[in-house]
Amino acid sequence: MNLYEHTIIARQDVSPAQIKQIEQKYCKIVEKLDGDIVKLENWGLMNLSYIIKKNKKGNYIHFKIKADGKIITELEKNEKIDKNLLRFLTVKVRQFDLDANYFKKSESADEQKK
Repeated sequence: MNLYEHTIIARQDVSPAQIKQIEQKYCKIVEKLDGDIVKLENWGLMNLSYIIKKNKKGNYIHFKIKADGKIITELEKNEKIDKNLLRFLTVKVRQFDLDANYFKKSESADEQKK
């Protein structure tokens, strides 16, 4: 089995309930095909670098997946036809960094702004 980091960007007007449905939908696809979701992170609503399909912001969802290439192909095939998604990206990695939480706001950063 290979290790993949997979990021989805959903539209900015998607509700939190729909975000949960999107997470569950793609988790089920991976698990149905004998893959393993090691970690699921919801990074939240962030600005996009450029406008994509008339959206300036997007809801980011990040998966750390242990699976075969066939599972990733099936996952991306389903994402291409999902109208709630703007973009997706899959990167094959050698090992996961499970300790770092890159998009959590740190208290020291908040104190420096004051």
